[in-house]
Amino acid sequence: MTSYLDYDLLERTPRQTDPYDFLIVENFIAPAWFKDVSADFPKTPGAGSHPPSELDLRGHFAAMMGELEGERFRKAIETKFDLDLTGRPTMYTVRGAVRARDGSIHTDTKTKIVTVLLYMNEGWEADGGRLRILRSGADLEDYAAEVPPNGGTLLAFLRSDKSWHGHKPHEGPRRAVQLNWVTSRDVVDREQGRHRLSTKVKQFSRAIFGG
Repeated sequence: MTSYLDYDLLERTPRQTDPYDFLIVENFIAPAWFKDVSADFPKTPGAGSHPPSELDLRGHFAAMMGELEGERFRKAIETKFDLDLTGRPTMYTVRGAVRARDGSIHTDTKTKIVTVLLYMNEGWEADGGRLRILRSGADLEDYAAEVPPNGGTLLAFLRSDKSWHGHKPHEGPRRAVQLNWVTSRDVVDREQGRHRLSTKVKQFSRAIFGG
């Protein structure tokens, strides 16, 4: 069975605890598969987060997402963060681009247990758009780590009241998938519904005004 993800590399990567629990795995999408998965990355109607129900998921990208939502990856994350995610639902969204106003400092909502970000840009030269693991909610320059958003890099962190993160402004293409384990199915329905409405509005706007 094909595996798009490098679980051995994930296993060898230590969990960081300063300033909160996180880990960064470069090349988590196996380099031998990255171009194929990237070629099947879905088109998105503008910036923002888009739910899978509103996108044309196919090929290697769809297969990789199936693997990310599978038992093997869940167990690997449970082991890394010493927690039990049995029965906790997942949800994910896809981003193809960011706006200049995106990236403000935040911790993620309390309904999220673990956040996983998987970056799918073939290279990244820009100063902006590099997510930072922050020591507080007040200073973007006070960071413990900076995540290169390229080449199948994985960031995973345990959500808490101090899981501050953000990035310097960037506008333009920036491919990423965000997957979360959340507290209940109601959270999935509510959040995916919100993203679904936003995507439909962007699709309508693009159809009417172009761009």
